[in-house]
Amino acid sequence: MINPGVFLGVLVQLALLGTLDAVAGLGPLGWLAGAAYGLAVGGFLTYGLNRSTARSLGPADAVTLARSGLVGCVTALVVDTAGREVVAMVVLASIALALDAVDGQVARRTGTASPLGARFDMEVDAYLILILSVVVAQSLGPWVLTIGAMRYVFVVAGKLWPWLNSPLPPSMARKTVAAVQGIVLVVAASTILPLWAGFVVTLGALALLTWSFGRDTWWLLEQHAFTAAPA
Repeated sequence: MINPGVFLGVLVQLALLGTLDAVAGLGPLGWLAGAAYGLAVGGFLTYGLNRSTARSLGPADAVTLARSGLVGCVTALVVDTAGREVVAMVVLASIALALDAVDGQVARRTGTASPLGARFDMEVDAYLILILSVVVAQSLGPWVLTIGAMRYVFVVAGKLWPWLNSPLPPSMARKTVAAVQGIVLVVAASTILPLWAGFVVTLGALALLTWSFGRDTWWLLEQHAFTAAPA
């Protein structure tokens, strides 16, 4: 059974798409992509709630759900206009990135942090970076897709090598690098920088992301080697 909060989130997604259609115009493909994204998020949350001890979404999850609605609108614009509606896309993505700093604070202050909320927040971030990398790749080249795909490649690798799924220690550097990816991709997508400058900063962001994933992978490998070693 779908949770009332999740159902409301799907309705909010459709309302946001309607508003976007009225302001910027949205074709059938955009509506289909945005609605499919909203339904997928609703399914993810319903599945997560059914498997967790929580039976409802917390206040921080509501913030993340609102942010997810903005990401759904970005998806609709990218699919429908191939990223040509630059102003609307940049504004929506920027608000979604700014709200990323809010849901964590709400969770801590209300004492409602949960594994499901943390996972939901992470998935919204990862997907936004993926869709922004698709936009930027149109002007800078397909290599930019590496930024959006890296996290998903790591997930697939975890299926092959389960030790990659071990929990990582908290890291401010990891959070900072993740935030930098979104900021750089939004700036590059906005075309306010010359093409060469966009290339340089995006390449720098990719280098930081590669370092971050490499560092975490090395740490997990060391932990795996330590636990697998005979006593």
